[in-house]
Amino acid sequence: MTSPWDKARAKTSGASTDAPVNDAREWRLYGFNAVQAAFARRPEALRKLYVSEARVPALKPMLKWCAAQRIGYRIVSEDDLRKLAASTHHEGVVADLLREPPLSLHDWLAGLPDGPACALWLDGVGNPHNLGAILRNAAHFGVSGLLLPPHSDLQLSGAAARVAEGGAERVPWVRMGDAEADIDALHRAGFVLAATLVAGGDDVFASPLPSRLVLVMGAEQAGMDRDFAMRCDRRVSIPGTGAVESLNVASATAVLLAAWASRHD
Repeated sequence: MTSPWDKARAKTSGASTDAPVNDAREWRLYGFNAVQAAFARRPEALRKLYVSEARVPALKPMLKWCAAQRIGYRIVSEDDLRKLAASTHHEGVVADLLREPPLSLHDWLAGLPDGPACALWLDGVGNPHNLGAILRNAAHFGVSGLLLPPHSDLQLSGAAARVAEGGAERVPWVRMGDAEADIDALHRAGFVLAATLVAGGDDVFASPLPSRLVLVMGAEQAGMDRDFAMRCDRRVSIPGTGAVESLNVASATAVLLAAWASRHD
């Protein structure tokens, strides 16, 4: 007897390689771990799935769910997947999902449990591969939130989510409003803001780090805005040999988070 999953699979040949994301609320995700993590956490967000023949056995539970929920999916060629993802790094699966809206700072703070918490304030970070690496680091070290200032147009992309290897589903995105009011709200919640500088800040390895900390990470090329850095409660730097000017923002984030996590289990 033919199962509903087999019937659905029989209709999957010949996917259009220019299939658009038709809704502004949707985005295109690719990468095996990234798609698996998104499906595990938010299966209802899935709108369409494209899979290589080689990935069918590993993704069979997801495909069965799609068939049961009448979510369209196709078995497609590697070349089709490359075109759909606009990348050779699709890892055999591409998905269209509804984009998850960010939390407000008020809602994020209201849902935050008591105790140690570290958040990242991204002040100009834009490179998708750096963002993906930051999200992977953040998930590894248990970061409580990714804070985006009101002027930031940063959004999660397929490239960033793939690099994050599932980490994009583990870190809440928080959209802030008025900077002064939000800084006051963070202070009332016990957070200390630490600007991260290439040089001139306290040695992050030798300085005490508060249990509730917001690490403010600057843009890839320009670094931290100096005026904003001076308005933060503290300024920290990562000491090195001086052989290179600095670590890139993703590597620096990993070092800073490790320094904080080593003090706060």
